[in-house]
Formats: sequence, structure tokens, C-alpha cells
Amino acid sequence: MPSHRSARTATAVPRRAGVGLKPDHCAEILATRPDIGFFEVHAENYMGDGGAPHRTLEAIRRDYPLSLHGVGLSIGGEDPLDTNHLSRLKRLVERYEPGLFSEHLAWSSHDTVCYNDLLPVPYDALTLGRVAEHVDQVQERLGRPMLLENPSTYVAFERSTMSELEFLSELVRRTGCGLLLDVNNAYVSAINHGRSPEVYLAAFPLAAVGEIHLGGHAPDADDEGRPLLIDAHDRAVDAQVWRLFADTVARSGPLPTLIEWDNDVPSWPVLKGQAEEADRILADLGPGEARCALA
Repeated sequence: MPSHRSARTATAVPRRAGVGLKPDHCAEILATRPDIGFFEVHAENYMGDGGAPHRTLEAIRRDYPLSLHGVGLSIGGEDPLDTNHLSRLKRLVERYEPGLFSEHLAWSSHDTVCYNDLLPVPYDALTLGRVAEHVDQVQERLGRPMLLENPSTYVAFERSTMSELEFLSELVRRTGCGLLLDVNNAYVSAINHGRSPEVYLAAFPLAAVGEIHLGGHAPDADDEGRPLLIDAHDRAVDAQVWRLFADTVARSGPLPTLIEWDNDVPSWPVLKGQAEEADRILADLGPGEARCALA
């Protein structure tokens, strides 16, 4: 098998806005070299050895920092981590040297079955211990810290004995991992559970956050007519999420911020416009602050 190791080193992801790299936009990006802070790619889309996707990503990587976002480790699952998947992930990290690597606090596989959804976990001591072991395994295998993303949830487990924030904070303490704060997920979960997103975000352990995600959600209603939000990633960022984002970064300072738009992907100017809005909010924090490199 050919080696793809190179002399490149990890490029820090700047405290600016980035976007998910979509095939529909690649030709325009390569032709125009837009002023974008970084691109994020889903790891599982690049686990093959070669082909057009890698040629394009190599060309993007020459000019932009990358954030690598995993969706298939099933880090919250009851089964052991898939060592073959972890090995493919390590090769990908070595090949592209992303500035950041993140995964979800969720599970998506059981035995030999893989699901298309990121499913929630109960917040109890048993789950905490298992997830901490998985995080330690990933960080040791990759030789770098990872970020863990807060989920969007629609149900709560009766067996949970701690809050989501207590669970996340203890994971950070035990493993030394960082957190990816998805502000849209926080808003979706809060509305779905009848809680305050402002209270949740005010208590979030911001010192551990290495990246922020912003995305769109679809309004719906449950069987009893109560508001239900779906983390759809198929539309522009909601006004309430922009407001919560601005309030959060006013407390944390500027952080790398990704616009997630994975379904019904718009034209490049529309997606770039969302990133420009995030950059404006980050730049308002102070002259030049939003363009400082992530330490």
C-alpha cells in the first residue's frame, strides 16, 4: 500500500469562520481561493486511499487549514471501538495533519449493525467510564487530543444520574480532551426538553472548547403539539442561534467556528455568506482578535 506521509505539519485552525467542504463547491473554491478561515471534512468520506476526492482535498489542504470531523467512531457505544476504523482514521490524520479532530458524544453502531443516526447516551457513571476509556484510546492512537461534541437530543434517559454538562466536564477532567460546542445542538436540545438554552450555555465549560459549530434546524411539533426542533443541517443558521453564538463568544473570546450545511446544500455564495456573518460577529469582539491563530 503506498504511503501518503508528507513533510507537512499540522496548521493551526484560526479563530475565524470556516465551512464544510462540499463536492459541489470545490471547483469554485480552487478557482477563486476565497478568504475562508478553514475547511472541515468528515473523516469517513476520505478513508479510501486515492481517487478524485483525495486529489481535491490535497489541493485544498495546500492553501487552507483543515478540521477533521468524525461521524463513525460510535464513541458512546457499548461495544469496543472498531480498531480497523481507528487505524484508517490515524492514516488520514497523518496524511492531512488537520489542526483539529472532533467526534460526537453519541453511538451509531452495535455488533455488526451501523446506523445512519447519531444516537444519545444516558448520563451515568457506567457510560462515563466507558466513554472516557474510548476517548483515551482514540487520543493515544492518534497521538493528539480530540474534541467531543455536545449532541442534539430528543429524549432523556430515566437512568441518567447527572446533567449533560456534568458529564462533559467530568470527561474533560478524566481524559484531557477538549469540547466542540455546537450552539445549534444546545438550542435544539433545550427547546425539545423545555429548558433554557441561555442557562445551558452560561454554564458550559468554555475553557475546554476548541471549536464551535453553527447550523440550521427544522421546526416541528411532537404528538402533543409542543415545539420540536430537528437538527437538520439543511438551511441557514437561525436568528436565535446567531444571538446565542454572539453571547457565547463574548464570554469565551473568538474561536474557530464552522457553518454546517450538509443537506439541501446551497450555492457557494450563500454558504460563504453565512461564514462571513460569523466572521463579522467574531471580529466585533475586538480589533484583529478574530484572526489570531488557535494556540
